[in-house]
Amino acid sequence: MRIVIAGGHGQIALRLERLLAARGDEAAGIIRNPQQSEDLRAAGAEPVVLDLESATVEEAAEVLRGADAAVFAAGAGPNSGTERKDTVDRGAAVLFADAAQRAGVRRYVVVSSMGADPDHPGDEVFDVYLRAKGAADAYVRAQTALDWTILRPGMLTNDAGTGQVLLAASTGRGPVPRDDVAAAIAELLDTPAAAGLTLELISGNVPVSVAVKDIAGN
Repeated sequence: MRIVIAGGHGQIALRLERLLAARGDEAAGIIRNPQQSEDLRAAGAEPVVLDLESATVEEAAEVLRGADAAVFAAGAGPNSGTERKDTVDRGAAVLFADAAQRAGVRRYVVVSSMGADPDHPGDEVFDVYLRAKGAADAYVRAQTALDWTILRPGMLTNDAGTGQVLLAASTGRGPVPRDDVAAAIAELLDTPAAAGLTLELISGNVPVSVAVKDIAGN
C-alpha cells in the first residue's frame, strides 16, 4: 500500500512511517519544512514538502493521487495560538479530506483528540483546539466518498508501547503511548471494516491487532 500522511514529521507520524516501512508499505509524509526531510527518510518515508495552510485542494490532491490511503496526523502544536488551531486543526483537515476525494483516495484515517466537539465550551486555547478538531471530525464524517475512521487517543505519552490497548466508541480518560497509537493506525489502515467508526484509544489489556479486529466486527 501507498499511504500519504499529513503532518509527516509529527511524533505519531514518524512512528507510523517506521511501522509502515518495516512491513513493506510505501509511506509519504507531508511536511512544510524541507529541513525535516532527512528525518522522514531515516524513518523509511518519502518526504513531500507542502504547506497545507496555504496549499490549494488541487495541490494536495496531486500528492495523494495513486495512494491507497491517507492519514491526517497534522496539528498546530501545543505552543500555537487560537488562529492556527483553526487554520491547521480544522482548515488543513478539511482541505486534506477534500483533496483525498478529488484524488480518489477512499480510505482515510484521522488522528483526532479525545473530547473533540464542535460545540465544546470555553475560551482557553485548548477549548478552541477541541472545537477545531470537533469541527474537522464532523466535516469528515459527512463525506460519503471517504471510508473514514476517526481515532481519538487519550493523553499521549512517550513511554514505550506495550501493544496492549482499549479501543472503543467510549473508553473513558486515560494515557496511551504514541507507539501504540501508531500501531493502532497501522492496523486500522488494514481493516476496511473499521470505516465509519469514531473510536477512542487508551492503554488496556488487549493486543492492538485483536482490539481493531474486535471493534471492526461489532
